[in-house]
Amino acid sequence: QVQLVESGGGAVQAGGSLRLSCAASGRIFSINAMGWYRQAPGKQREPVAVITNSGTTNYADSVKGRFTISRDNAKNTVYLQMNSLKPEDTAVYYCTLQGRLTAFVSWYDYWGQGTQVTVSS
Repeated sequence: QVQLVESGGGAVQAGGSLRLSCAASGRIFSINAMGWYRQAPGKQREPVAVITNSGTTNYADSVKGRFTISRDNAKNTVYLQMNSLKPEDTAVYYCTLQGRLTAFVSWYDYWGQGTQVTVSS
């Protein structure tokens, strides 16, 4: 079973920064992508940032220019550097990994437990 362990969440003032990390463990044949989603109360879970195995990144318009996703392939770890945080960034942030445990099967999405990010004004 693939497990994702997150850290780095917390409470900050508007304009501050946080760095989230997510380390994947378990038997993984290959990783197609890793990323971050977030969910605010009463809202749908939405993608924030994704990085593929080739290094291509994609960001939600709401965070573009403020957040940076990066990856350490040797550690199977993904990071989310969040700068210029706004109150509307307040949400539970979830790490996700799209991978497979063997070749020639469909990709499967794994999820972390989530970590709270609270931005106050």
